Amino acid sequence: MEWIYLLLLCKFLSTATTEEHNVCSMPKLGVHVKAVHQQRYFSPGAEFLLSCEMGYTSMFGPRTIVCTERGEWTKTMFMCCAKRCPYPRPPVNGEIHYQDTVYNSTINYTCHEGYTLSGPSSAKCQANGTWSASKPECKPVTCGLAPIPKFGLIIYNKKIRGNTTHFGTHGTYKCLPPYAVFGNAHAECTAHGNWTQTPECRVVTCPPPENITNGFMSAEDKRLYFLTEIVSYGCNGDYELEGSFQTVCQKNGEWSDKPACKAPCSIDIKRGRILYNEKKVWIEALQPNRVLHRDIVSVYCMAQDRKCGYAVSTQCIDGKLQIPECFEEPNSTHYSLYSHSLPSEIEEC
Repeated sequence: MEWIYLLLLCKFLSTATTEEHNVCSMPKLGVHVKAVHQQRYFSPGAEFLLSCEMGYTSMFGPRTIVCTERGEWTKTMFMCCAKRCPYPRPPVNGEIHYQDTVYNSTINYTCHEGYTLSGPSSAKCQANGTWSASKPECKPVTCGLAPIPKFGLIIYNKKIRGNTTHFGTHGTYKCLPPYAVFGNAHAECTAHGNWTQTPECRVVTCPPPENITNGFMSAEDKRLYFLTEIVSYGCNGDYELEGSFQTVCQKNGEWSDKPACKAPCSIDIKRGRILYNEKKVWIEALQPNRVLHRDIVSVYCMAQDRKCGYAVSTQCIDGKLQIPECFEEPNSTHYSLYSHSLPSEIEEC
């Protein structure tokens, strides 16, 4: 009887060991993978469903593993990856700052100088793959209308509606005559919401203008002249005006540069032929013997080695005309009898 009891006990222990060996325990789960089932042990043939934590999505597969007869789970490449939100775009006149766009990531919004944030300053990537807040706006800082100085006005660079201007609006100050702008004529709505310093409008006068030598002017009134008033000048006779024919009363209370009257020149040659206004002229035929300031005259010189003539230019500068050194004036006999042999008449070099 005793041996029958031992035989039955061994068979029971053997069966219990086998059944315990074939049971699958809770599988090791990957990162962010969660278990649907709560039990600790599973019999062969039992299925185990895999799923992802909130904010994560499954990749690869399969999603189900099975407990085998050997007490092992079937293989799977199932894994969970964080959901990704759409790549954000910065607001106009602003910037965004972020490191990633996956679940739980955060983006921060900032605005450029002169703009203020209207809306949330940050957003978080949610479990459903959307951002927690919509993109904000960067609105320009506002200023009132620019202050206007007495006797002045401002011209804006854009059309202004109502009594509000925005950062970046520019303007230029002008004063009504005879006033002038003293200070910075350029105005700007700043990032601090105020306008740059307003200039002043002051009266500007100039003393009575002076006449120019060998010339005349359009006004002889011995009075004060206001800003931007103009006086015109001219020259007498054959004198030539050099510079602007007008002078203007300037902001500094002085007249702009006056012109000058430059004298004509006489050609200090008694015998010879010259080139003037693209024509050859005998000096005695030039009546009167006079060329104007800045006029160019050419005299003829002889190239002794080649026996040919060549023209050399000189210019009248305020009554002075320098005759080139190479010019040799012929004597009266040579000039009268052999004028055909002068440098101006023979073959040119």
